[in-house]
Parts: sequence; C-alpha cells; structure tokens
Amino acid sequence: MSYKFIKLDRTNEEMRRSFCELSIKTFGLDFEDWYQNGYWKENYLPYVCVKDDKVVANVSVNPMEFNMAGRHVKLIQLGTVMTEESERNQGLIRKIMEKIEQDFQDKTDGFFLFGGDDVLEFYPKFGFQKAKEYQYSKTVHNTERASAVMLPMNQPKQWKTLENIIEKSICQSSMEQENKKELVMFYVTKFMQENVFYIESQNAYAIAEIEGEVLNLQQVFSEQKVDLDKIIVAFGEKIRNVKLGFSPLETIGWEMSELQKEDCTFFVKGEIWRDFEKLMISVLSHT
Repeated sequence: MSYKFIKLDRTNEEMRRSFCELSIKTFGLDFEDWYQNGYWKENYLPYVCVKDDKVVANVSVNPMEFNMAGRHVKLIQLGTVMTEESERNQGLIRKIMEKIEQDFQDKTDGFFLFGGDDVLEFYPKFGFQKAKEYQYSKTVHNTERASAVMLPMNQPKQWKTLENIIEKSICQSSMEQENKKELVMFYVTKFMQENVFYIESQNAYAIAEIEGEVLNLQQVFSEQKVDLDKIIVAFGEKIRNVKLGFSPLETIGWEMSELQKEDCTFFVKGEIWRDFEKLMISVLSHT
C-alpha cells in the first residue's frame, strides 16, 4: 500500500477538502466554513495519512496554553481521530500517533484527548491514562426578570465584535485556555449563533444554552472579574439549575460531581496532570 504521512497544509484546497470529506463522513462535521471564516489557523494541525491523493486517516494536534490555577501550562489536545472505513486495521493511527509523539514530546507539558468506548484499550498503548473531570452545578431560586440580552452571531461584523471581547477578557475560571479565540469562534459561528448574551450589570458576555429550567453556562468573558451569581440572575426566574462548562475560580456554594459523558472518556499523558485535581476542560476547548 502506498501511504504518505504528512502534516496537512490547510491552504491546499484539494487536501483540505479531502480532509473535510472524511470528517463529514466520520463525524458529520465540516471544517470548511471555519477555514473560510478565517479561524482555522496554526493551532489546529491535522496529521494525515494520504493514499491516492485522498486523506484516509487523521489525528489533529491542538497546541493549547492554559492558565491552570494561576500557572501557565502548555498542553496538546489530540482530536478528530478518524480513518476511512476501507483503510482500518492497517495501523495508520498508530503511525500518526508515533509521529506526533516525536514532534511534540519536548514542546509540551502534557497531552490530553477524549476517546469513545471503542478505543478504551487503544490510547493506553501510547502512555495515556484514563482521568476524571469534575463539573460544578447548583440549584438556584431567582426572582428577578431576565435581563441577559441575546446577541445574534450570524454576521462577520458580529463575530469581530466578539473576537475583541474575547481578546480583552481576563481569566474567569481555574482552568482557562488562553489561546482560545479561534476555537470559541468555531462553536459560535457554527452551532451557537444564538447562545451569546450580554449582561449589563456585570459588563460581561456569556455563552450559554438554556434547556427548560437548566442554564448551561459554558463561558464568561469580561475585562473584570465577574460575579457568577449575578450572571445567573440575569437569566431570569425560570432558571432553577445551573451547570458550568468550566471550573469556577471560587467553588464555595457550588456542588461538585464527577462528570459523566456517554461514549466519551478523558485521557491524559504527562506528569503535569498530577498537579491538578477536580478540574474540567472547558466545553468550548474541546476539539
């Protein structure tokens, strides 16, 4: 078999579209608009296997910088792991993983990824270990009317406004990705165009999803430290439960529980993970 293992040049239209075709087929996920909108940059690096000028396997490398409890940490997230069905069981992902290890083992403090139930025995072969994440939630009894204003995100001008807000925001969680703008915009421009809100009382912006009486607060942006309780109040009296998509700076008043996700296991690699406990990777930092 004539396989080539390369780092995908995202500006190569033919290869990029082949990559997107495999991603759509595997995950129902198209990265083309992310590229066309200008947000696919150097912090998303597909390591691909090519056969007959087609991408047949991939592991994407996501170099990330985190503020973890006040400590600057460089991490690598691996994602978009996929193989064309006809090319499976050829050891292609193994070869890609070995190449990534060679390229980044001395350039990062640690690795992490999220794997499905069908690969629980695969990643440990590369030194990954299963790990736990912890989510924070609380029951609330708001009496005030909703004041959070939804800001639609379906136009480039609106995206640029949010970009500026993200760039100016200070750290609002105990494990916050610092180079997060492009990845947050991936979510906002694709799936969450109606999930960005402005809270005037805190001069803050929130990305949130409301499911009945449950507020899933995924991220908060502000130039000042925010009061999460006041952010929650801004979503009105119908909210009875709040779940955070990030680890709060202050945990008093929050209930912590192990995060359980169907067909999704958290894997980590590296000594750095021994220094941090009871945290979660922000929902908007998943790839």
